[in-house]
Amino acid sequence: MGSCIICGKSVEGRICDLHEEDALFEFRGSRADQLSVDRYYRGSVDGFAEFGVFVDIGDSVTGLLHRSELDQRLDSLDWDSGDTVYVQVKNVRDNGNVDLGWSIRQSEREFRGVLVDDPEIGHSVLLENEDDEDETQSDDSDEEASRPSTDESAGQSDDESDADEGTESDDSSATNAGAVSRASDADRVEGTAAVGGNDSGSNTAVMTKSDEEADAESDESEEQTDEATTAEPVAAAIGDLDDHVGADVRLEGEVVGIRQTSGPTVFELQDETGTVDCAAFVEAGVRAYPEVEEDDYVRLSGEVRERRGELQVETEELDVLEAEEREEVEQRLADALDDEARPDTAEPLADDTAVAALSDDLVEAATQIRKAVLTDRPVIVRHANTADGYLAGSALERAALPLVTEQHRRADAKYHYFDRRPIEGGVYDMDDATKDTTTMLDNRERHEEKLPLFVFVAAGGTRESLDGFDLLNVYGAPSVVIDDIDVDGAVVDTVDAVVSPSADTVSETTSTALAANVAAHVNEDVRDDLQHLPAVSFWEDIPEPYLDAASEAGYDETAVSELREAVALEAHYQSYEDKRELITDLVFGDDEEDVGGLAGHIAEQFREKVDEEVSTARANLDHRTVGDVDIAVLDTDAFTHQYEFPPESLLLDELHRDVRDESDAVLGISTDTMYVRANGDLDLHELVSEVSERVPEGGVATRSVREGTIRYLAGERPAVLDATLDVLADEL
Repeated sequence: MGSCIICGKSVEGRICDLHEEDALFEFRGSRADQLSVDRYYRGSVDGFAEFGVFVDIGDSVTGLLHRSELDQRLDSLDWDSGDTVYVQVKNVRDNGNVDLGWSIRQSEREFRGVLVDDPEIGHSVLLENEDDEDETQSDDSDEEASRPSTDESAGQSDDESDADEGTESDDSSATNAGAVSRASDADRVEGTAAVGGNDSGSNTAVMTKSDEEADAESDESEEQTDEATTAEPVAAAIGDLDDHVGADVRLEGEVVGIRQTSGPTVFELQDETGTVDCAAFVEAGVRAYPEVEEDDYVRLSGEVRERRGELQVETEELDVLEAEEREEVEQRLADALDDEARPDTAEPLADDTAVAALSDDLVEAATQIRKAVLTDRPVIVRHANTADGYLAGSALERAALPLVTEQHRRADAKYHYFDRRPIEGGVYDMDDATKDTTTMLDNRERHEEKLPLFVFVAAGGTRESLDGFDLLNVYGAPSVVIDDIDVDGAVVDTVDAVVSPSADTVSETTSTALAANVAAHVNEDVRDDLQHLPAVSFWEDIPEPYLDAASEAGYDETAVSELREAVALEAHYQSYEDKRELITDLVFGDDEEDVGGLAGHIAEQFREKVDEEVSTARANLDHRTVGDVDIAVLDTDAFTHQYEFPPESLLLDELHRDVRDESDAVLGISTDTMYVRANGDLDLHELVSEVSERVPEGGVATRSVREGTIRYLAGERPAVLDATLDVLADEL
């Protein structure tokens, strides 16, 4: 029996069932049916096909990583034949074919141990102990087992002797869970190798010393011990450890990672200047300082050493900081991170009074995003499934991805540390929040990911999203809102940062204009890529400065219009499963020499579909006159194609623009939802409140301010419609 390298549970081998997915395996078998399903294996790229990548696992087995398992396009993989990759065995078929899955962990250090899967041994063993296990398996001879002159026997004998002497000379050196040696695995291996038999195989010492030599060495050793005892560790910053190699230092910082190896426990310590691995040893594979957990703030003392070209601290003392000491270090690190992440104030992309008035808010939102990238916190952009939402989300994506790639140096980092997820109606409801919370908690549990930063763009600005925000706040997930409406005060109090225009400038800007300016603060290197986006986000009355900026970027008014319509069409078809590459090609023309080619083609489809639907809707409008107010009513259940393009919200926008010279408002009414479009300013919450008073049993409530939608009970539809017509007439 052995013990699990992660939790210490007694098991056959070195890993328990619960933690098997946390370990990496090297395969030593010769047949596919010897693989273990759900385990993660080290493999090497064998070749590529249209449908996926062939990966060798071990010397004799090849599996297929199908393109559907990848989270990026096959042709965007930065892999060559022979490259090491990490995959999960999903299935072994009866014919010997092996189905592989993608692992988001693509480096050995991201796993919590490396084990050997060798069918001949029958259970998992540590990679570094593989040779020992093989010798044990093949050593069947009693004579071999009992021979006392082997290096192992001699080493064990000397170890026991040393232990006895240590016990007699110093009771305080008795081995226990708290007694931590700072010797590394390498030192222990070297020390064991130095204690051995002579050539004749006897257990006598290889050489002896005279009493005088022994006394001299003893005196020298005592002097060195006294010096070591009196020397205080030097207070140092992690970024300066290059200057302290071979010296004892004292560090203060946050424990951001803990790895249990087959030898020492490795604590990843971070301060305001950098990160370093600190090794602490009790005995092989045993957790040192079990009271220390991730996110603890600690004071650590030990010797700085250089191993394989990297610095490491051999831990001698490790104390968890509490109360005021913890607060002092935590604040120091937070201030340093904030200073590093905070950008300088940048000029607006164009002359925009609404944006200029939000200079401090733009910097704060950009700081939150940059800080997330610097601390390996995933960034999740939740944006409305509209042209404005997609353009705004794409602006932030354009700025953040280069920073993510630079931070992680992994080809796939941009898919794991940044994501865009469209949401319907601009409302972050409990359905969305529950899915996000479940995913982030699962990633934290399975892959030790930090909780993400959620950035809401053209979404989340009204009280209808409060329940969703409250759920995120239960777990401490930070959030930012960037919205072109006057964000509700309750939302402002709930999230960490807000970019929102004042009430009198709401109609003068878009979420894309705000987000693009935030993006320019996040990464000034992409500023030129963002110039045309604000102009594209305006459906009409594009401000002249933004048109000029788009023109300078190579987009005339026709190109701007086509791009807007193309994005609106794709926003509908990608509402629930966004694919980054198509939107990137559209918005930035990365894969198109003719920038307008792709957008122009899709825009033709947009205009054809919209014109046909608007024509049908216009022919079936029911004009109601209330006082001097003309209100056009459309039964969307009867005269639109549900679930097809254009969606009701976009159709009602287009229809309102088409008939507003002859009607003061347009209502689109379905079984339990009403769309409201009016020529003048309209407070939807006030409208709903008044209608609800007139139809108290109608279940009337605001569904989405951004979409201008109201929901009600289907059985009260006639009463709700009549009340809405009356209230609208009074308002207009």
